[in-house]
Amino acid sequence: MRPLLLLFIVLPVLEMWVLITVGREIGALPTIGLVFLTAIVGVTLLRRQGLSTLMRAQEKMRTGDIPAQEMVEGIFLAVGGALLLTPGFITDALGFACLIPGLRHLLLGRLLRHVTILRPGAPGQSDSTKRGPDIIEGEFSRDQRKSVDQVKHKNRKD
Repeated sequence: MRPLLLLFIVLPVLEMWVLITVGREIGALPTIGLVFLTAIVGVTLLRRQGLSTLMRAQEKMRTGDIPAQEMVEGIFLAVGGALLLTPGFITDALGFACLIPGLRHLLLGRLLRHVTILRPGAPGQSDSTKRGPDIIEGEFSRDQRKSVDQVKHKNRKD
């Protein structure tokens, strides 16, 4: 409940306070201009970082590695892009933290220390996780059932 309270109530109130304060200091139009500028810079940075992450993920998959870090980076980039498109300076700061490579790698390093990534069928896994395709043995034959129209026609005669 508390994270949602922070996200949906406290953060918008703080954003409004910061926007009003900045607007009072530099004026309304420059404040609106800054909001648009951060959105444009953010989208440009998101595009560049997203393509770079995608290329690294494809290279890892090509070599047979799991692109775990790249997948998490993709999530960070998506969250950062959404934050940058949300009007406000606090969300912009959080969004840029997700998009700037140095900060993103620092955050990812801390996050990935607490995550274990296992490949299916990797050594050290129990047999319950090693599964093949679901195959059910049996025989199959088609029924020669009457069509719905034949059944309706027969019922009318009765």
